[in-house]
Amino acid sequence: MDILLYSQFLGTPLWMWFAFMAVVLALLVLDLGVLHKSDHEIGVTESLKLSALYISLGVGFGGFVWLQLGAQPAAEYLTAFVVEKTLALDNIFVIALIFSYFAIPRQYQHRVLFWGILGVIVLRGLMIGLGATLVAQYGWLLYVFAAFLIFTGVKMLVTDEEDMDLSANPVLRFMRKHFRVTPGLHGSRFFVKAPAAGTGAMVRQMTPLFLALVLIEIADLVFAVDSVPAVFAITTDPYIVYTSNIFAILGLRALYFALAAVLHRFHYLKYALAILLVFIGSKIFVADMMGWQKFPASWSLGITFAILTAGVAVSLWKSRNEPAVHGAGRLSE
Repeated sequence: MDILLYSQFLGTPLWMWFAFMAVVLALLVLDLGVLHKSDHEIGVTESLKLSALYISLGVGFGGFVWLQLGAQPAAEYLTAFVVEKTLALDNIFVIALIFSYFAIPRQYQHRVLFWGILGVIVLRGLMIGLGATLVAQYGWLLYVFAAFLIFTGVKMLVTDEEDMDLSANPVLRFMRKHFRVTPGLHGSRFFVKAPAAGTGAMVRQMTPLFLALVLIEIADLVFAVDSVPAVFAITTDPYIVYTSNIFAILGLRALYFALAAVLHRFHYLKYALAILLVFIGSKIFVADMMGWQKFPASWSLGITFAILTAGVAVSLWKSRNEPAVHGAGRLSE
């Protein structure tokens, strides 16, 4: 048994993978089985407490990485965790839009986000596993990732984002055309048996709550196209890439309920995110120009914090007089 636990999986002892997954499983059981056994509206105070818990655990895991792998991997983990946590803010904007579009009551939103997290854990694992395999075989892909991040950052700086029109989303149109979908919600249920249009026969149908879950999963896949290469540009260690991603995403739904009411205050943060993507992408080229084996992890962590701190400060100052924005939400096109 000891030989098995200390055997290497993707460059890291298997027992460290088991320890990480045990922590994640315990958090999910605590979340759904203890803290949210019944559907209820999560207030800002509860959201902030949960967010503090998840952030503390995420940062604390960096101490575990330092004890087991050393200071350099720990600094890379913390940098990746901060970057992923910040990039996840874009997810919150989209999640708020999806909930508003389907008019999902706040007491049911946690259920959607919880099951969405389970999908993220699997999908991010597949993407990171594939990325790690490709990078190990084709080292030049890191330069492609870096160039993509720089391009994405510059594009964010020079273009204005348009409002998303969910009614035109091709996935949503496909599901409504090819599957039976109830016109309204049925509490916290994803599927129900309801009379079919025309025949009146009782058939199994999706509810708008399930459509919201599907769109949130797709949104995460889209955002992963930016965030996963960003973390690979920080480190190619699959363990650090995956654990930093999952710990950052785990607290996303708790953070959502705290930030949903004040998203307008962070409108200008996108410029800091754009600069951050350019910085992360440029690190690989800078390291080559300077003849370094890798950009110093401590510098990367410090610069990342500086960019984000400046972005948050400017965003809060610029939006200090802006009124709150409340989404109306609707169920049909």
